[in-house]
Amino acid sequence: MALEWVVLGYAAAAEAIMVLLLTIPGLDALRKGLVAVTKNLLKPFLSVVPFCLFLLMDIYWKYETRPSCEADSCTPTEHLRHQKSIMKSQRNALLIAAALLFYWLLYSVTHLVVKIDLLNQRLERLKRTE
Repeated sequence: MALEWVVLGYAAAAEAIMVLLLTIPGLDALRKGLVAVTKNLLKPFLSVVPFCLFLLMDIYWKYETRPSCEADSCTPTEHLRHQKSIMKSQRNALLIAAALLFYWLLYSVTHLVVKIDLLNQRLERLKRTE
């Protein structure tokens, strides 16, 4: 089960790097290529959304079927294992939220950069006609 969290982490990191590269000022020479690459990767990265929903359901199922560990009903080792399981679930939920947020940011930023490029082209055409 750890492999899917690694894949989700790499996907979130790739999304974060692309958002960062699209928003850094001064990369105008590379921006057209970055926009083209990002636009082509948006559809494959859309698979992150159902993948995150599946992993969220997995976290919920593990939470619901986890044995409860009340005050004196378990040993210190079991209590520690229970606490570690809760911490892992919280970490994984945070990773899911980050992946979804970065996908949304990547989509929004790419859409805005494409709109800005179109408006700049329209402005250049208007300047040339006058």
